Amino acid sequence: MAAFRFALQASKAASPDAWRDLARKTEDMGYSTLYVPDHLDDQWAPMVAAIVAAEATTTLRVGTLVLDNDFRHPVVLAKEAATLDVVTGGRFEQSGIPMDPPAVRVARLAESLAVMRALWRDGTATFEGEHYRVTGALGTPVPVTPGGPPLVIGGGGRAILTLAGQYAQTVSVVPSLRAGYVGPEVAAETVLERYTERIRWVRDAAGDRAGDIELQCWTATVQVVPNAEETLASLAPLFDLTPEQLRAAPVALIGTAGAIVETLRKRREELGFSYIVVHEAEMDALAPVIAELAGT
Repeated sequence: MAAFRFALQASKAASPDAWRDLARKTEDMGYSTLYVPDHLDDQWAPMVAAIVAAEATTTLRVGTLVLDNDFRHPVVLAKEAATLDVVTGGRFEQSGIPMDPPAVRVARLAESLAVMRALWRDGTATFEGEHYRVTGALGTPVPVTPGGPPLVIGGGGRAILTLAGQYAQTVSVVPSLRAGYVGPEVAAETVLERYTERIRWVRDAAGDRAGDIELQCWTATVQVVPNAEETLASLAPLFDLTPEQLRAAPVALIGTAGAIVETLRKRREELGFSYIVVHEAEMDALAPVIAELAGT
C-alpha cells in the first residue's frame, strides 16, 4: 500500500506574508502539498500563488486543485507547468478535474494531455485534433521531472476516470457533478458503493499500471469531535443520507482523532485511498491524524 500523505487546499490569504506563513505552517505540520483551486471568483491566481508558496518553503509540494483545462491552451499551460517544475525543483503537481458532463470537456482534456505530454517528453509537439491544432511547438523550458510534472486527474464520471486511469500518476476520486450543482443528487453520489464503482473504473483503465497509481480522496466534511454518533445523526439528514451512509462516505471524516486514524487506515486497505485532501478550516484539527499517519 502507498504511504499516507495529506494535502491542504487554500485559495488566498490576507496578505503575501500571510500566504507565506500559511505555506510554512503547512510544511511544518507535515502536509505533503498545498493546493490552490482555479475559479474566477474571489481567490488568487493559482500558478502565482503556487510559486510564492514554493519559494517560502523547502520541501512542500505545490499544486492546483483544480486547474481548469478550458481556461488555457495546452502549449501555454505546458510552458507554465514546466517553468514551475524547474523553479520549484520538481515540487509542482498539475491537476485537473473537469466538470462532467458534457463529454466534450473530457475530449478536450484528452487532447490537451496529448499536446502537453509531447512537449514535456519530446521537446516539441505537432498535433491535429478536434479542439487543438499545434505545429512544431517547442517544449521549453525542459522540466526537471522526467516526462513533466506528475499529473493529478480526477472526477466522478466514467469517461474522465477512464482517462485518469490511462494517464495520471495520481487519480482524485470525487462525487459526480452530473447534476450541475451541489444538492441531493451530489450527496447521493458520495455513498461508498459509488466510490467502489469509480475506483474499479480507474483500475480497469490503468491495466498493468494500476498498482502504481496513487488514489486521492477529497474530503468535504471533516469534524474532529468526541461525539461522532450525535454529529452523524445531526448531519446525515442534511444530505439525505443515513448516519451509516455518511460514516462510510469517503468525503466525510467524523470522530475523534484516533477514530479518524483508524477510518483512514481502513479506507486505504479497502479502497486504496492514501492521499487525503482537506480544506484550510480543518488544518489544525487534523494535526494529530497527520502526525500519526503521514509517511506510514
